[in-house]
Order: sequence, then structure tokens, then C-alpha cells
Amino acid sequence: MSVGYLGPEGSFTEAAANAVLPSHKCYPYATIQACMAAAASDEVDIAVVPLENAIEGSVNMTLDYLIHKQDIPIIGEVTVPIQQHLMVHPDNEHIWKSMNNIYSHPQAIAQCDDFITNTFSHANIHYMNSTSLAAKDISENPDMDGVAIANALAAKKYGLKIVQHHIHDYDNNHTRFVLLSKQEQKEALQPVRHEKEKTTLMITLPSDHSGALHQVLSAFAWRKLNLSKIESRPMKTGIGHYFFIIDVDHAMDDVLIPGVIAELEALGCGVRILGSYPCLLTETVKAKPIPE
Repeated sequence: MSVGYLGPEGSFTEAAANAVLPSHKCYPYATIQACMAAAASDEVDIAVVPLENAIEGSVNMTLDYLIHKQDIPIIGEVTVPIQQHLMVHPDNEHIWKSMNNIYSHPQAIAQCDDFITNTFSHANIHYMNSTSLAAKDISENPDMDGVAIANALAAKKYGLKIVQHHIHDYDNNHTRFVLLSKQEQKEALQPVRHEKEKTTLMITLPSDHSGALHQVLSAFAWRKLNLSKIESRPMKTGIGHYFFIIDVDHAMDDVLIPGVIAELEALGCGVRILGSYPCLLTETVKAKPIPE
């Protein structure tokens, strides 16, 4: 079985993929969109992409592409501790404080805002498609007058020197990655332990309906279904038009969630199931941060 992930090698997404699918061949993709498109076209069997960070919230690129571009079910998720480090080409180890450019993924830059403000306020920020791409570029261009923010796996992979460890603003920095596939892939995920099941729904409200969101939430509440997340995103059809993404801490069953869907549709809501899936655990993820 083949697995696509947001690359290049050394990314947090590769670490997540290897944590839950260690025995399968993994292929890096330059962008989230390319990775998801590979799964949609059967170029790979499973795509692993970041969906949400504990500090910066949802990865909107993943969420919007999943809603508007590719209809690929979520078949699993894994949450990985994130540790950001500042790294340079070994030739620049002793002059890193005077360098004028910082390269990394936008979410990584945001996660390290305090460090950048206090230590590199003079630097220009350059946004990359992934933290590992930033590390790769620094390794291949020792004269580019820059530092990268990435993980220890990327530093090791590309031969960079970490000059400042743990530069993220908050210690409880985790990212939730989702596994996407057109097939159920039960055989591949069967060996991986999981702590609970979750179902993710996309719900659109009837227009100009007072109290519609309250009625939506009530459909879950009286059935005692716990919602671990509710988020609004623009429908891209005009100002004020939104849909809601809701995570339910319950697997798809024959009674409760179908009952919710029937009640919501009776209210005039649109409902789409994005996936019902296990929240995966591995000893590596559970025992210590990845990678370190």
C-alpha cells in the first residue's frame, strides 16, 4: 500500500505517516493539494495531511480543499506533538544571529512568534510549503543568508545545525493529521490501536432561519452526543454564507447519528459526512514527541 504525505522528507507529516503506517511505502508531495489529489486519483492509497494545530487552529488549505475540491473520506486521524527548532547550515553556525531571513511554513512561523519578535525582529519572513522544504533549501544554499524553523528530523535529514531548541511559544503544541482515502483501508489500520471513534460532519444551515444553529446543536445535545469541535468556514458564495464543521465523539451507528442527520434535514439543513474514523495511537506518539 502506498501513502502520500506533505513533504519533502523530514516533515512533521512524514513523522505522522510513519507513526501509524510504518510498514508502508511513503511518497512526499510538494503541497497539501497535490497530496490530496494523488489520493483522489488513486496515485496513492492514503494521503496524510495536517488538519488542525493546537496553537494556530485549523489548516484552512486542507479543510477548504476537502470541502470544495476533493471528496475523499477521512479514515483516521493521529495527533502528534510538535517541537520547532531554529537551524542553520553548519557553515553558518557561529553567525546565525546576524542572518536576515527566516524560512518556514506559515503555521510554524506563527507558532514561534515570541521567539521571532524577541530574537529576529530584523529578519524577513519567507513562507514555504512545509518546514522540511525550508530546511532542505537552507541545506542546499549555504549562502542564502537565512535560517530555517523545522523539526529535529529535518535537521538530521539535511545535515543542519540546530542553534536554538524548542522555540515554539507554547509547550502544548500538537497537530492533528488526518488520513484520507477513497477506500476504507481497514486492513492497513487494523494493527494500530485507537483511543476512540469520531465522526465529522459538514452542515449548512437554511438561509434566514432564526435560531437554526441552536436547533442543530440541540439535535446532538438531547441524544447526549459530545461535540469535540464546531467551526464555521465560508461557503465562498458570498458574504455571510457559512457552513459548519462538527466533530462528534461517536462512531457512525444505526440509530443516533442517522437520527441527527434525519432531524437536521427535516429542518432544511444540508448534511455531508466527511468521515467516521478511529483516532489512532502508537507507542511512539503516546510515549514521546515526534521527532526528537
